[in-house]
Amino acid sequence: MSDSETVSSAATGTVPERVVGAPALPRDALEIASGYAFAGPALDLGALIWDGTCLPDAQIRIPLPMLNRHGLVAGATGTGKTKTLQLIAEQLSAQGVPVFLADIKGDVSGISAPGEPGTKVQERAREVHQEWTPGGCPAEFYALGGLGHGIPVRATVTSFGPVLLSKVLQLNRTQEQSLGLIFHYADQKGLELVDLKDLRAVVAFLTSDEGKQELKGIGGLSTATAGVILRSLTAFEAQGMSPFFGEPEFDTSELTRTAPDGRGVVSVLELPAVQDRPQLFSTFLMWLLADLFHDLPEVGDADKPKLVFFFDEAHLLFSDASKAFLDSITQTVRLIRSKGVGVFFVTQTPKDVPGDVLAQLGNRVQHALRAFTPDDQKALKATAKTFPDSPYDLEEVLTGLGTGEAVVTVLSERGAPTPVAVTRLRAPRSLMGPVEADALDRAVKDSPLYGRYAQAVDRESAYEKLTVARTGGDQASGSPSSSPSSPSAGRHDAPRPKEDASVVEQVVGSGLFKSLARSVGTQIGREITRSIFGTARKRR
Repeated sequence: MSDSETVSSAATGTVPERVVGAPALPRDALEIASGYAFAGPALDLGALIWDGTCLPDAQIRIPLPMLNRHGLVAGATGTGKTKTLQLIAEQLSAQGVPVFLADIKGDVSGISAPGEPGTKVQERAREVHQEWTPGGCPAEFYALGGLGHGIPVRATVTSFGPVLLSKVLQLNRTQEQSLGLIFHYADQKGLELVDLKDLRAVVAFLTSDEGKQELKGIGGLSTATAGVILRSLTAFEAQGMSPFFGEPEFDTSELTRTAPDGRGVVSVLELPAVQDRPQLFSTFLMWLLADLFHDLPEVGDADKPKLVFFFDEAHLLFSDASKAFLDSITQTVRLIRSKGVGVFFVTQTPKDVPGDVLAQLGNRVQHALRAFTPDDQKALKATAKTFPDSPYDLEEVLTGLGTGEAVVTVLSERGAPTPVAVTRLRAPRSLMGPVEADALDRAVKDSPLYGRYAQAVDRESAYEKLTVARTGGDQASGSPSSSPSSPSAGRHDAPRPKEDASVVEQVVGSGLFKSLARSVGTQIGREITRSIFGTARKRR
């Protein structure tokens, strides 16, 4: 980029236009700016800061095709990370790229509404040569299990898988392996794990006198380990977690939709209602990503991403994680790029992200860091070392950045790191704050997806099947399947087991499963293919 170029508005992402009469840039600043002179479509981040001065003719940008090379947005609380997410997300939407945002604090819903002009916005736009006009994005709002404002997002226990569930239940490695054995058994015997009571029923069966024989050939399940798993499940349910597991299960392909006008839909997962349960929402986000990984086809290096996924409060995902879980995250992030999905981790410092994952994040937007304690100073030095060599004193710069300013380096169109650029970021065009609760509720209920996912369904699964087998074919009193209104009511058409048959014979040896294998909606009769996370591949 020459010293007389600038870029057009954020909404279009077009190539730079020439500005006549622009002052010459300092030599070092010109070298940095030339590293961001991309020929193809790009997102506009802001203007270069050099020697304390904002240089609006030196525009800092990120190539659209490089958004699937993943990224990191980091910085101390209050430095502008959320506004950076909005800035990037609304430009992606304008380019026809769907976006997923996790709204931890409840202040991202404003991306659906036009922003409000004001003195600060106008001043920032003038400083960075931004043609600011208010504008919102097409958006869908979701909530885990329907807790809070949003279309309910649920997953079956089978789909969630043992690795992710072990993270949520805070199991150790041995317990995680035992849970995997339980899932394997349930898969082989056609015991569908839809909700938590299904899993508890299978664990209880496998520790009974009859069930113990079933696992002897593949390692067995100790009573002590089973007890830990059952207690963890009980504590988990006591915290109100049951609504997150069940049906209808959310189809993650909903996240890749575009609006009728061609803009990408911004999917906002509203999490304020569960922000005191960080392991749950962080692990659920990983389930969404793992499920997408399985369903999307390979696309290689596309002109633009199919979806960009923002993982807020990323440190919660890695906290107290098992090695198997960390390995799975690393592999998912490494491989999902070829599916056209970009992942941005949002956290306070790069040290919150494991090194193997951090090494795959080619795009970096680092807001200010604090250095009040020895630990802070150590994190500051480590952060500065993760950037390419530059003429800046990054340790000094990182502690002196203002709100809405950041140190940026991205991948160029050739895939090489761009020069480090201290940047004054543009102002988002959407509302920088939450929309009114009534407006949010209306948006949720007016969505065509609301009727598909709002009402929970409790069909026949492992709990009901084991109960029927134990009682000789009669439906258990009080079980969900005994209700006339239940979808599973009246579906017990299997032959009644012999009175002298053992529980094992009744459950896994009789004609019950053969007949149920032909029932609509069951997964019996087919093998469940599991991913690197142990999540089940669903047939769409």
